[in-house]
Amino acid sequence: MTDQFEPTIIGFTCNWCSYRAADLAGTARTKYAPNIRLVRLMCSGRLDPTFVMKALSSGADGVMITGCHPGECHYIEQNYKALRRFMLLRRVLKGMGIAPERVKLVWASAAEGVKLAHEIDAFVEEVRALGPLGWQKNIDNGHGAEKEIMEVSA
Repeated sequence: MTDQFEPTIIGFTCNWCSYRAADLAGTARTKYAPNIRLVRLMCSGRLDPTFVMKALSSGADGVMITGCHPGECHYIEQNYKALRRFMLLRRVLKGMGIAPERVKLVWASAAEGVKLAHEIDAFVEEVRALGPLGWQKNIDNGHGAEKEIMEVSA
């Protein structure tokens, strides 16, 4: 009997489009992998790249960023900001020796619940194929102070 690696994915979702797409997927009973933990933001443009790094260093094996389609953002052009930050973040991860494929950007409108569910399933499979990230979090003497140790496996 072999245990298959189950990745943990953090999903940062736009309140106006992709979070509602995830809600639509749920109400339509469209199934998607339970590996993702959704975090709602008002806009994908408000996602600070340090949130992604914190998610990865805290045990996530991948991060999915979702937002409104370009040109349809409720905050004018903030999803273009998200796209620029995403591209920069992937370059930083590659420079750190981490597969940039561990971070994915998806555009999904509120009516695209099925599409978002499909994208989540595909991303879980991509991260599963990459294997565990290998960053570990240790508790310092049981006092709750967190000490993060980076162990990047090649």
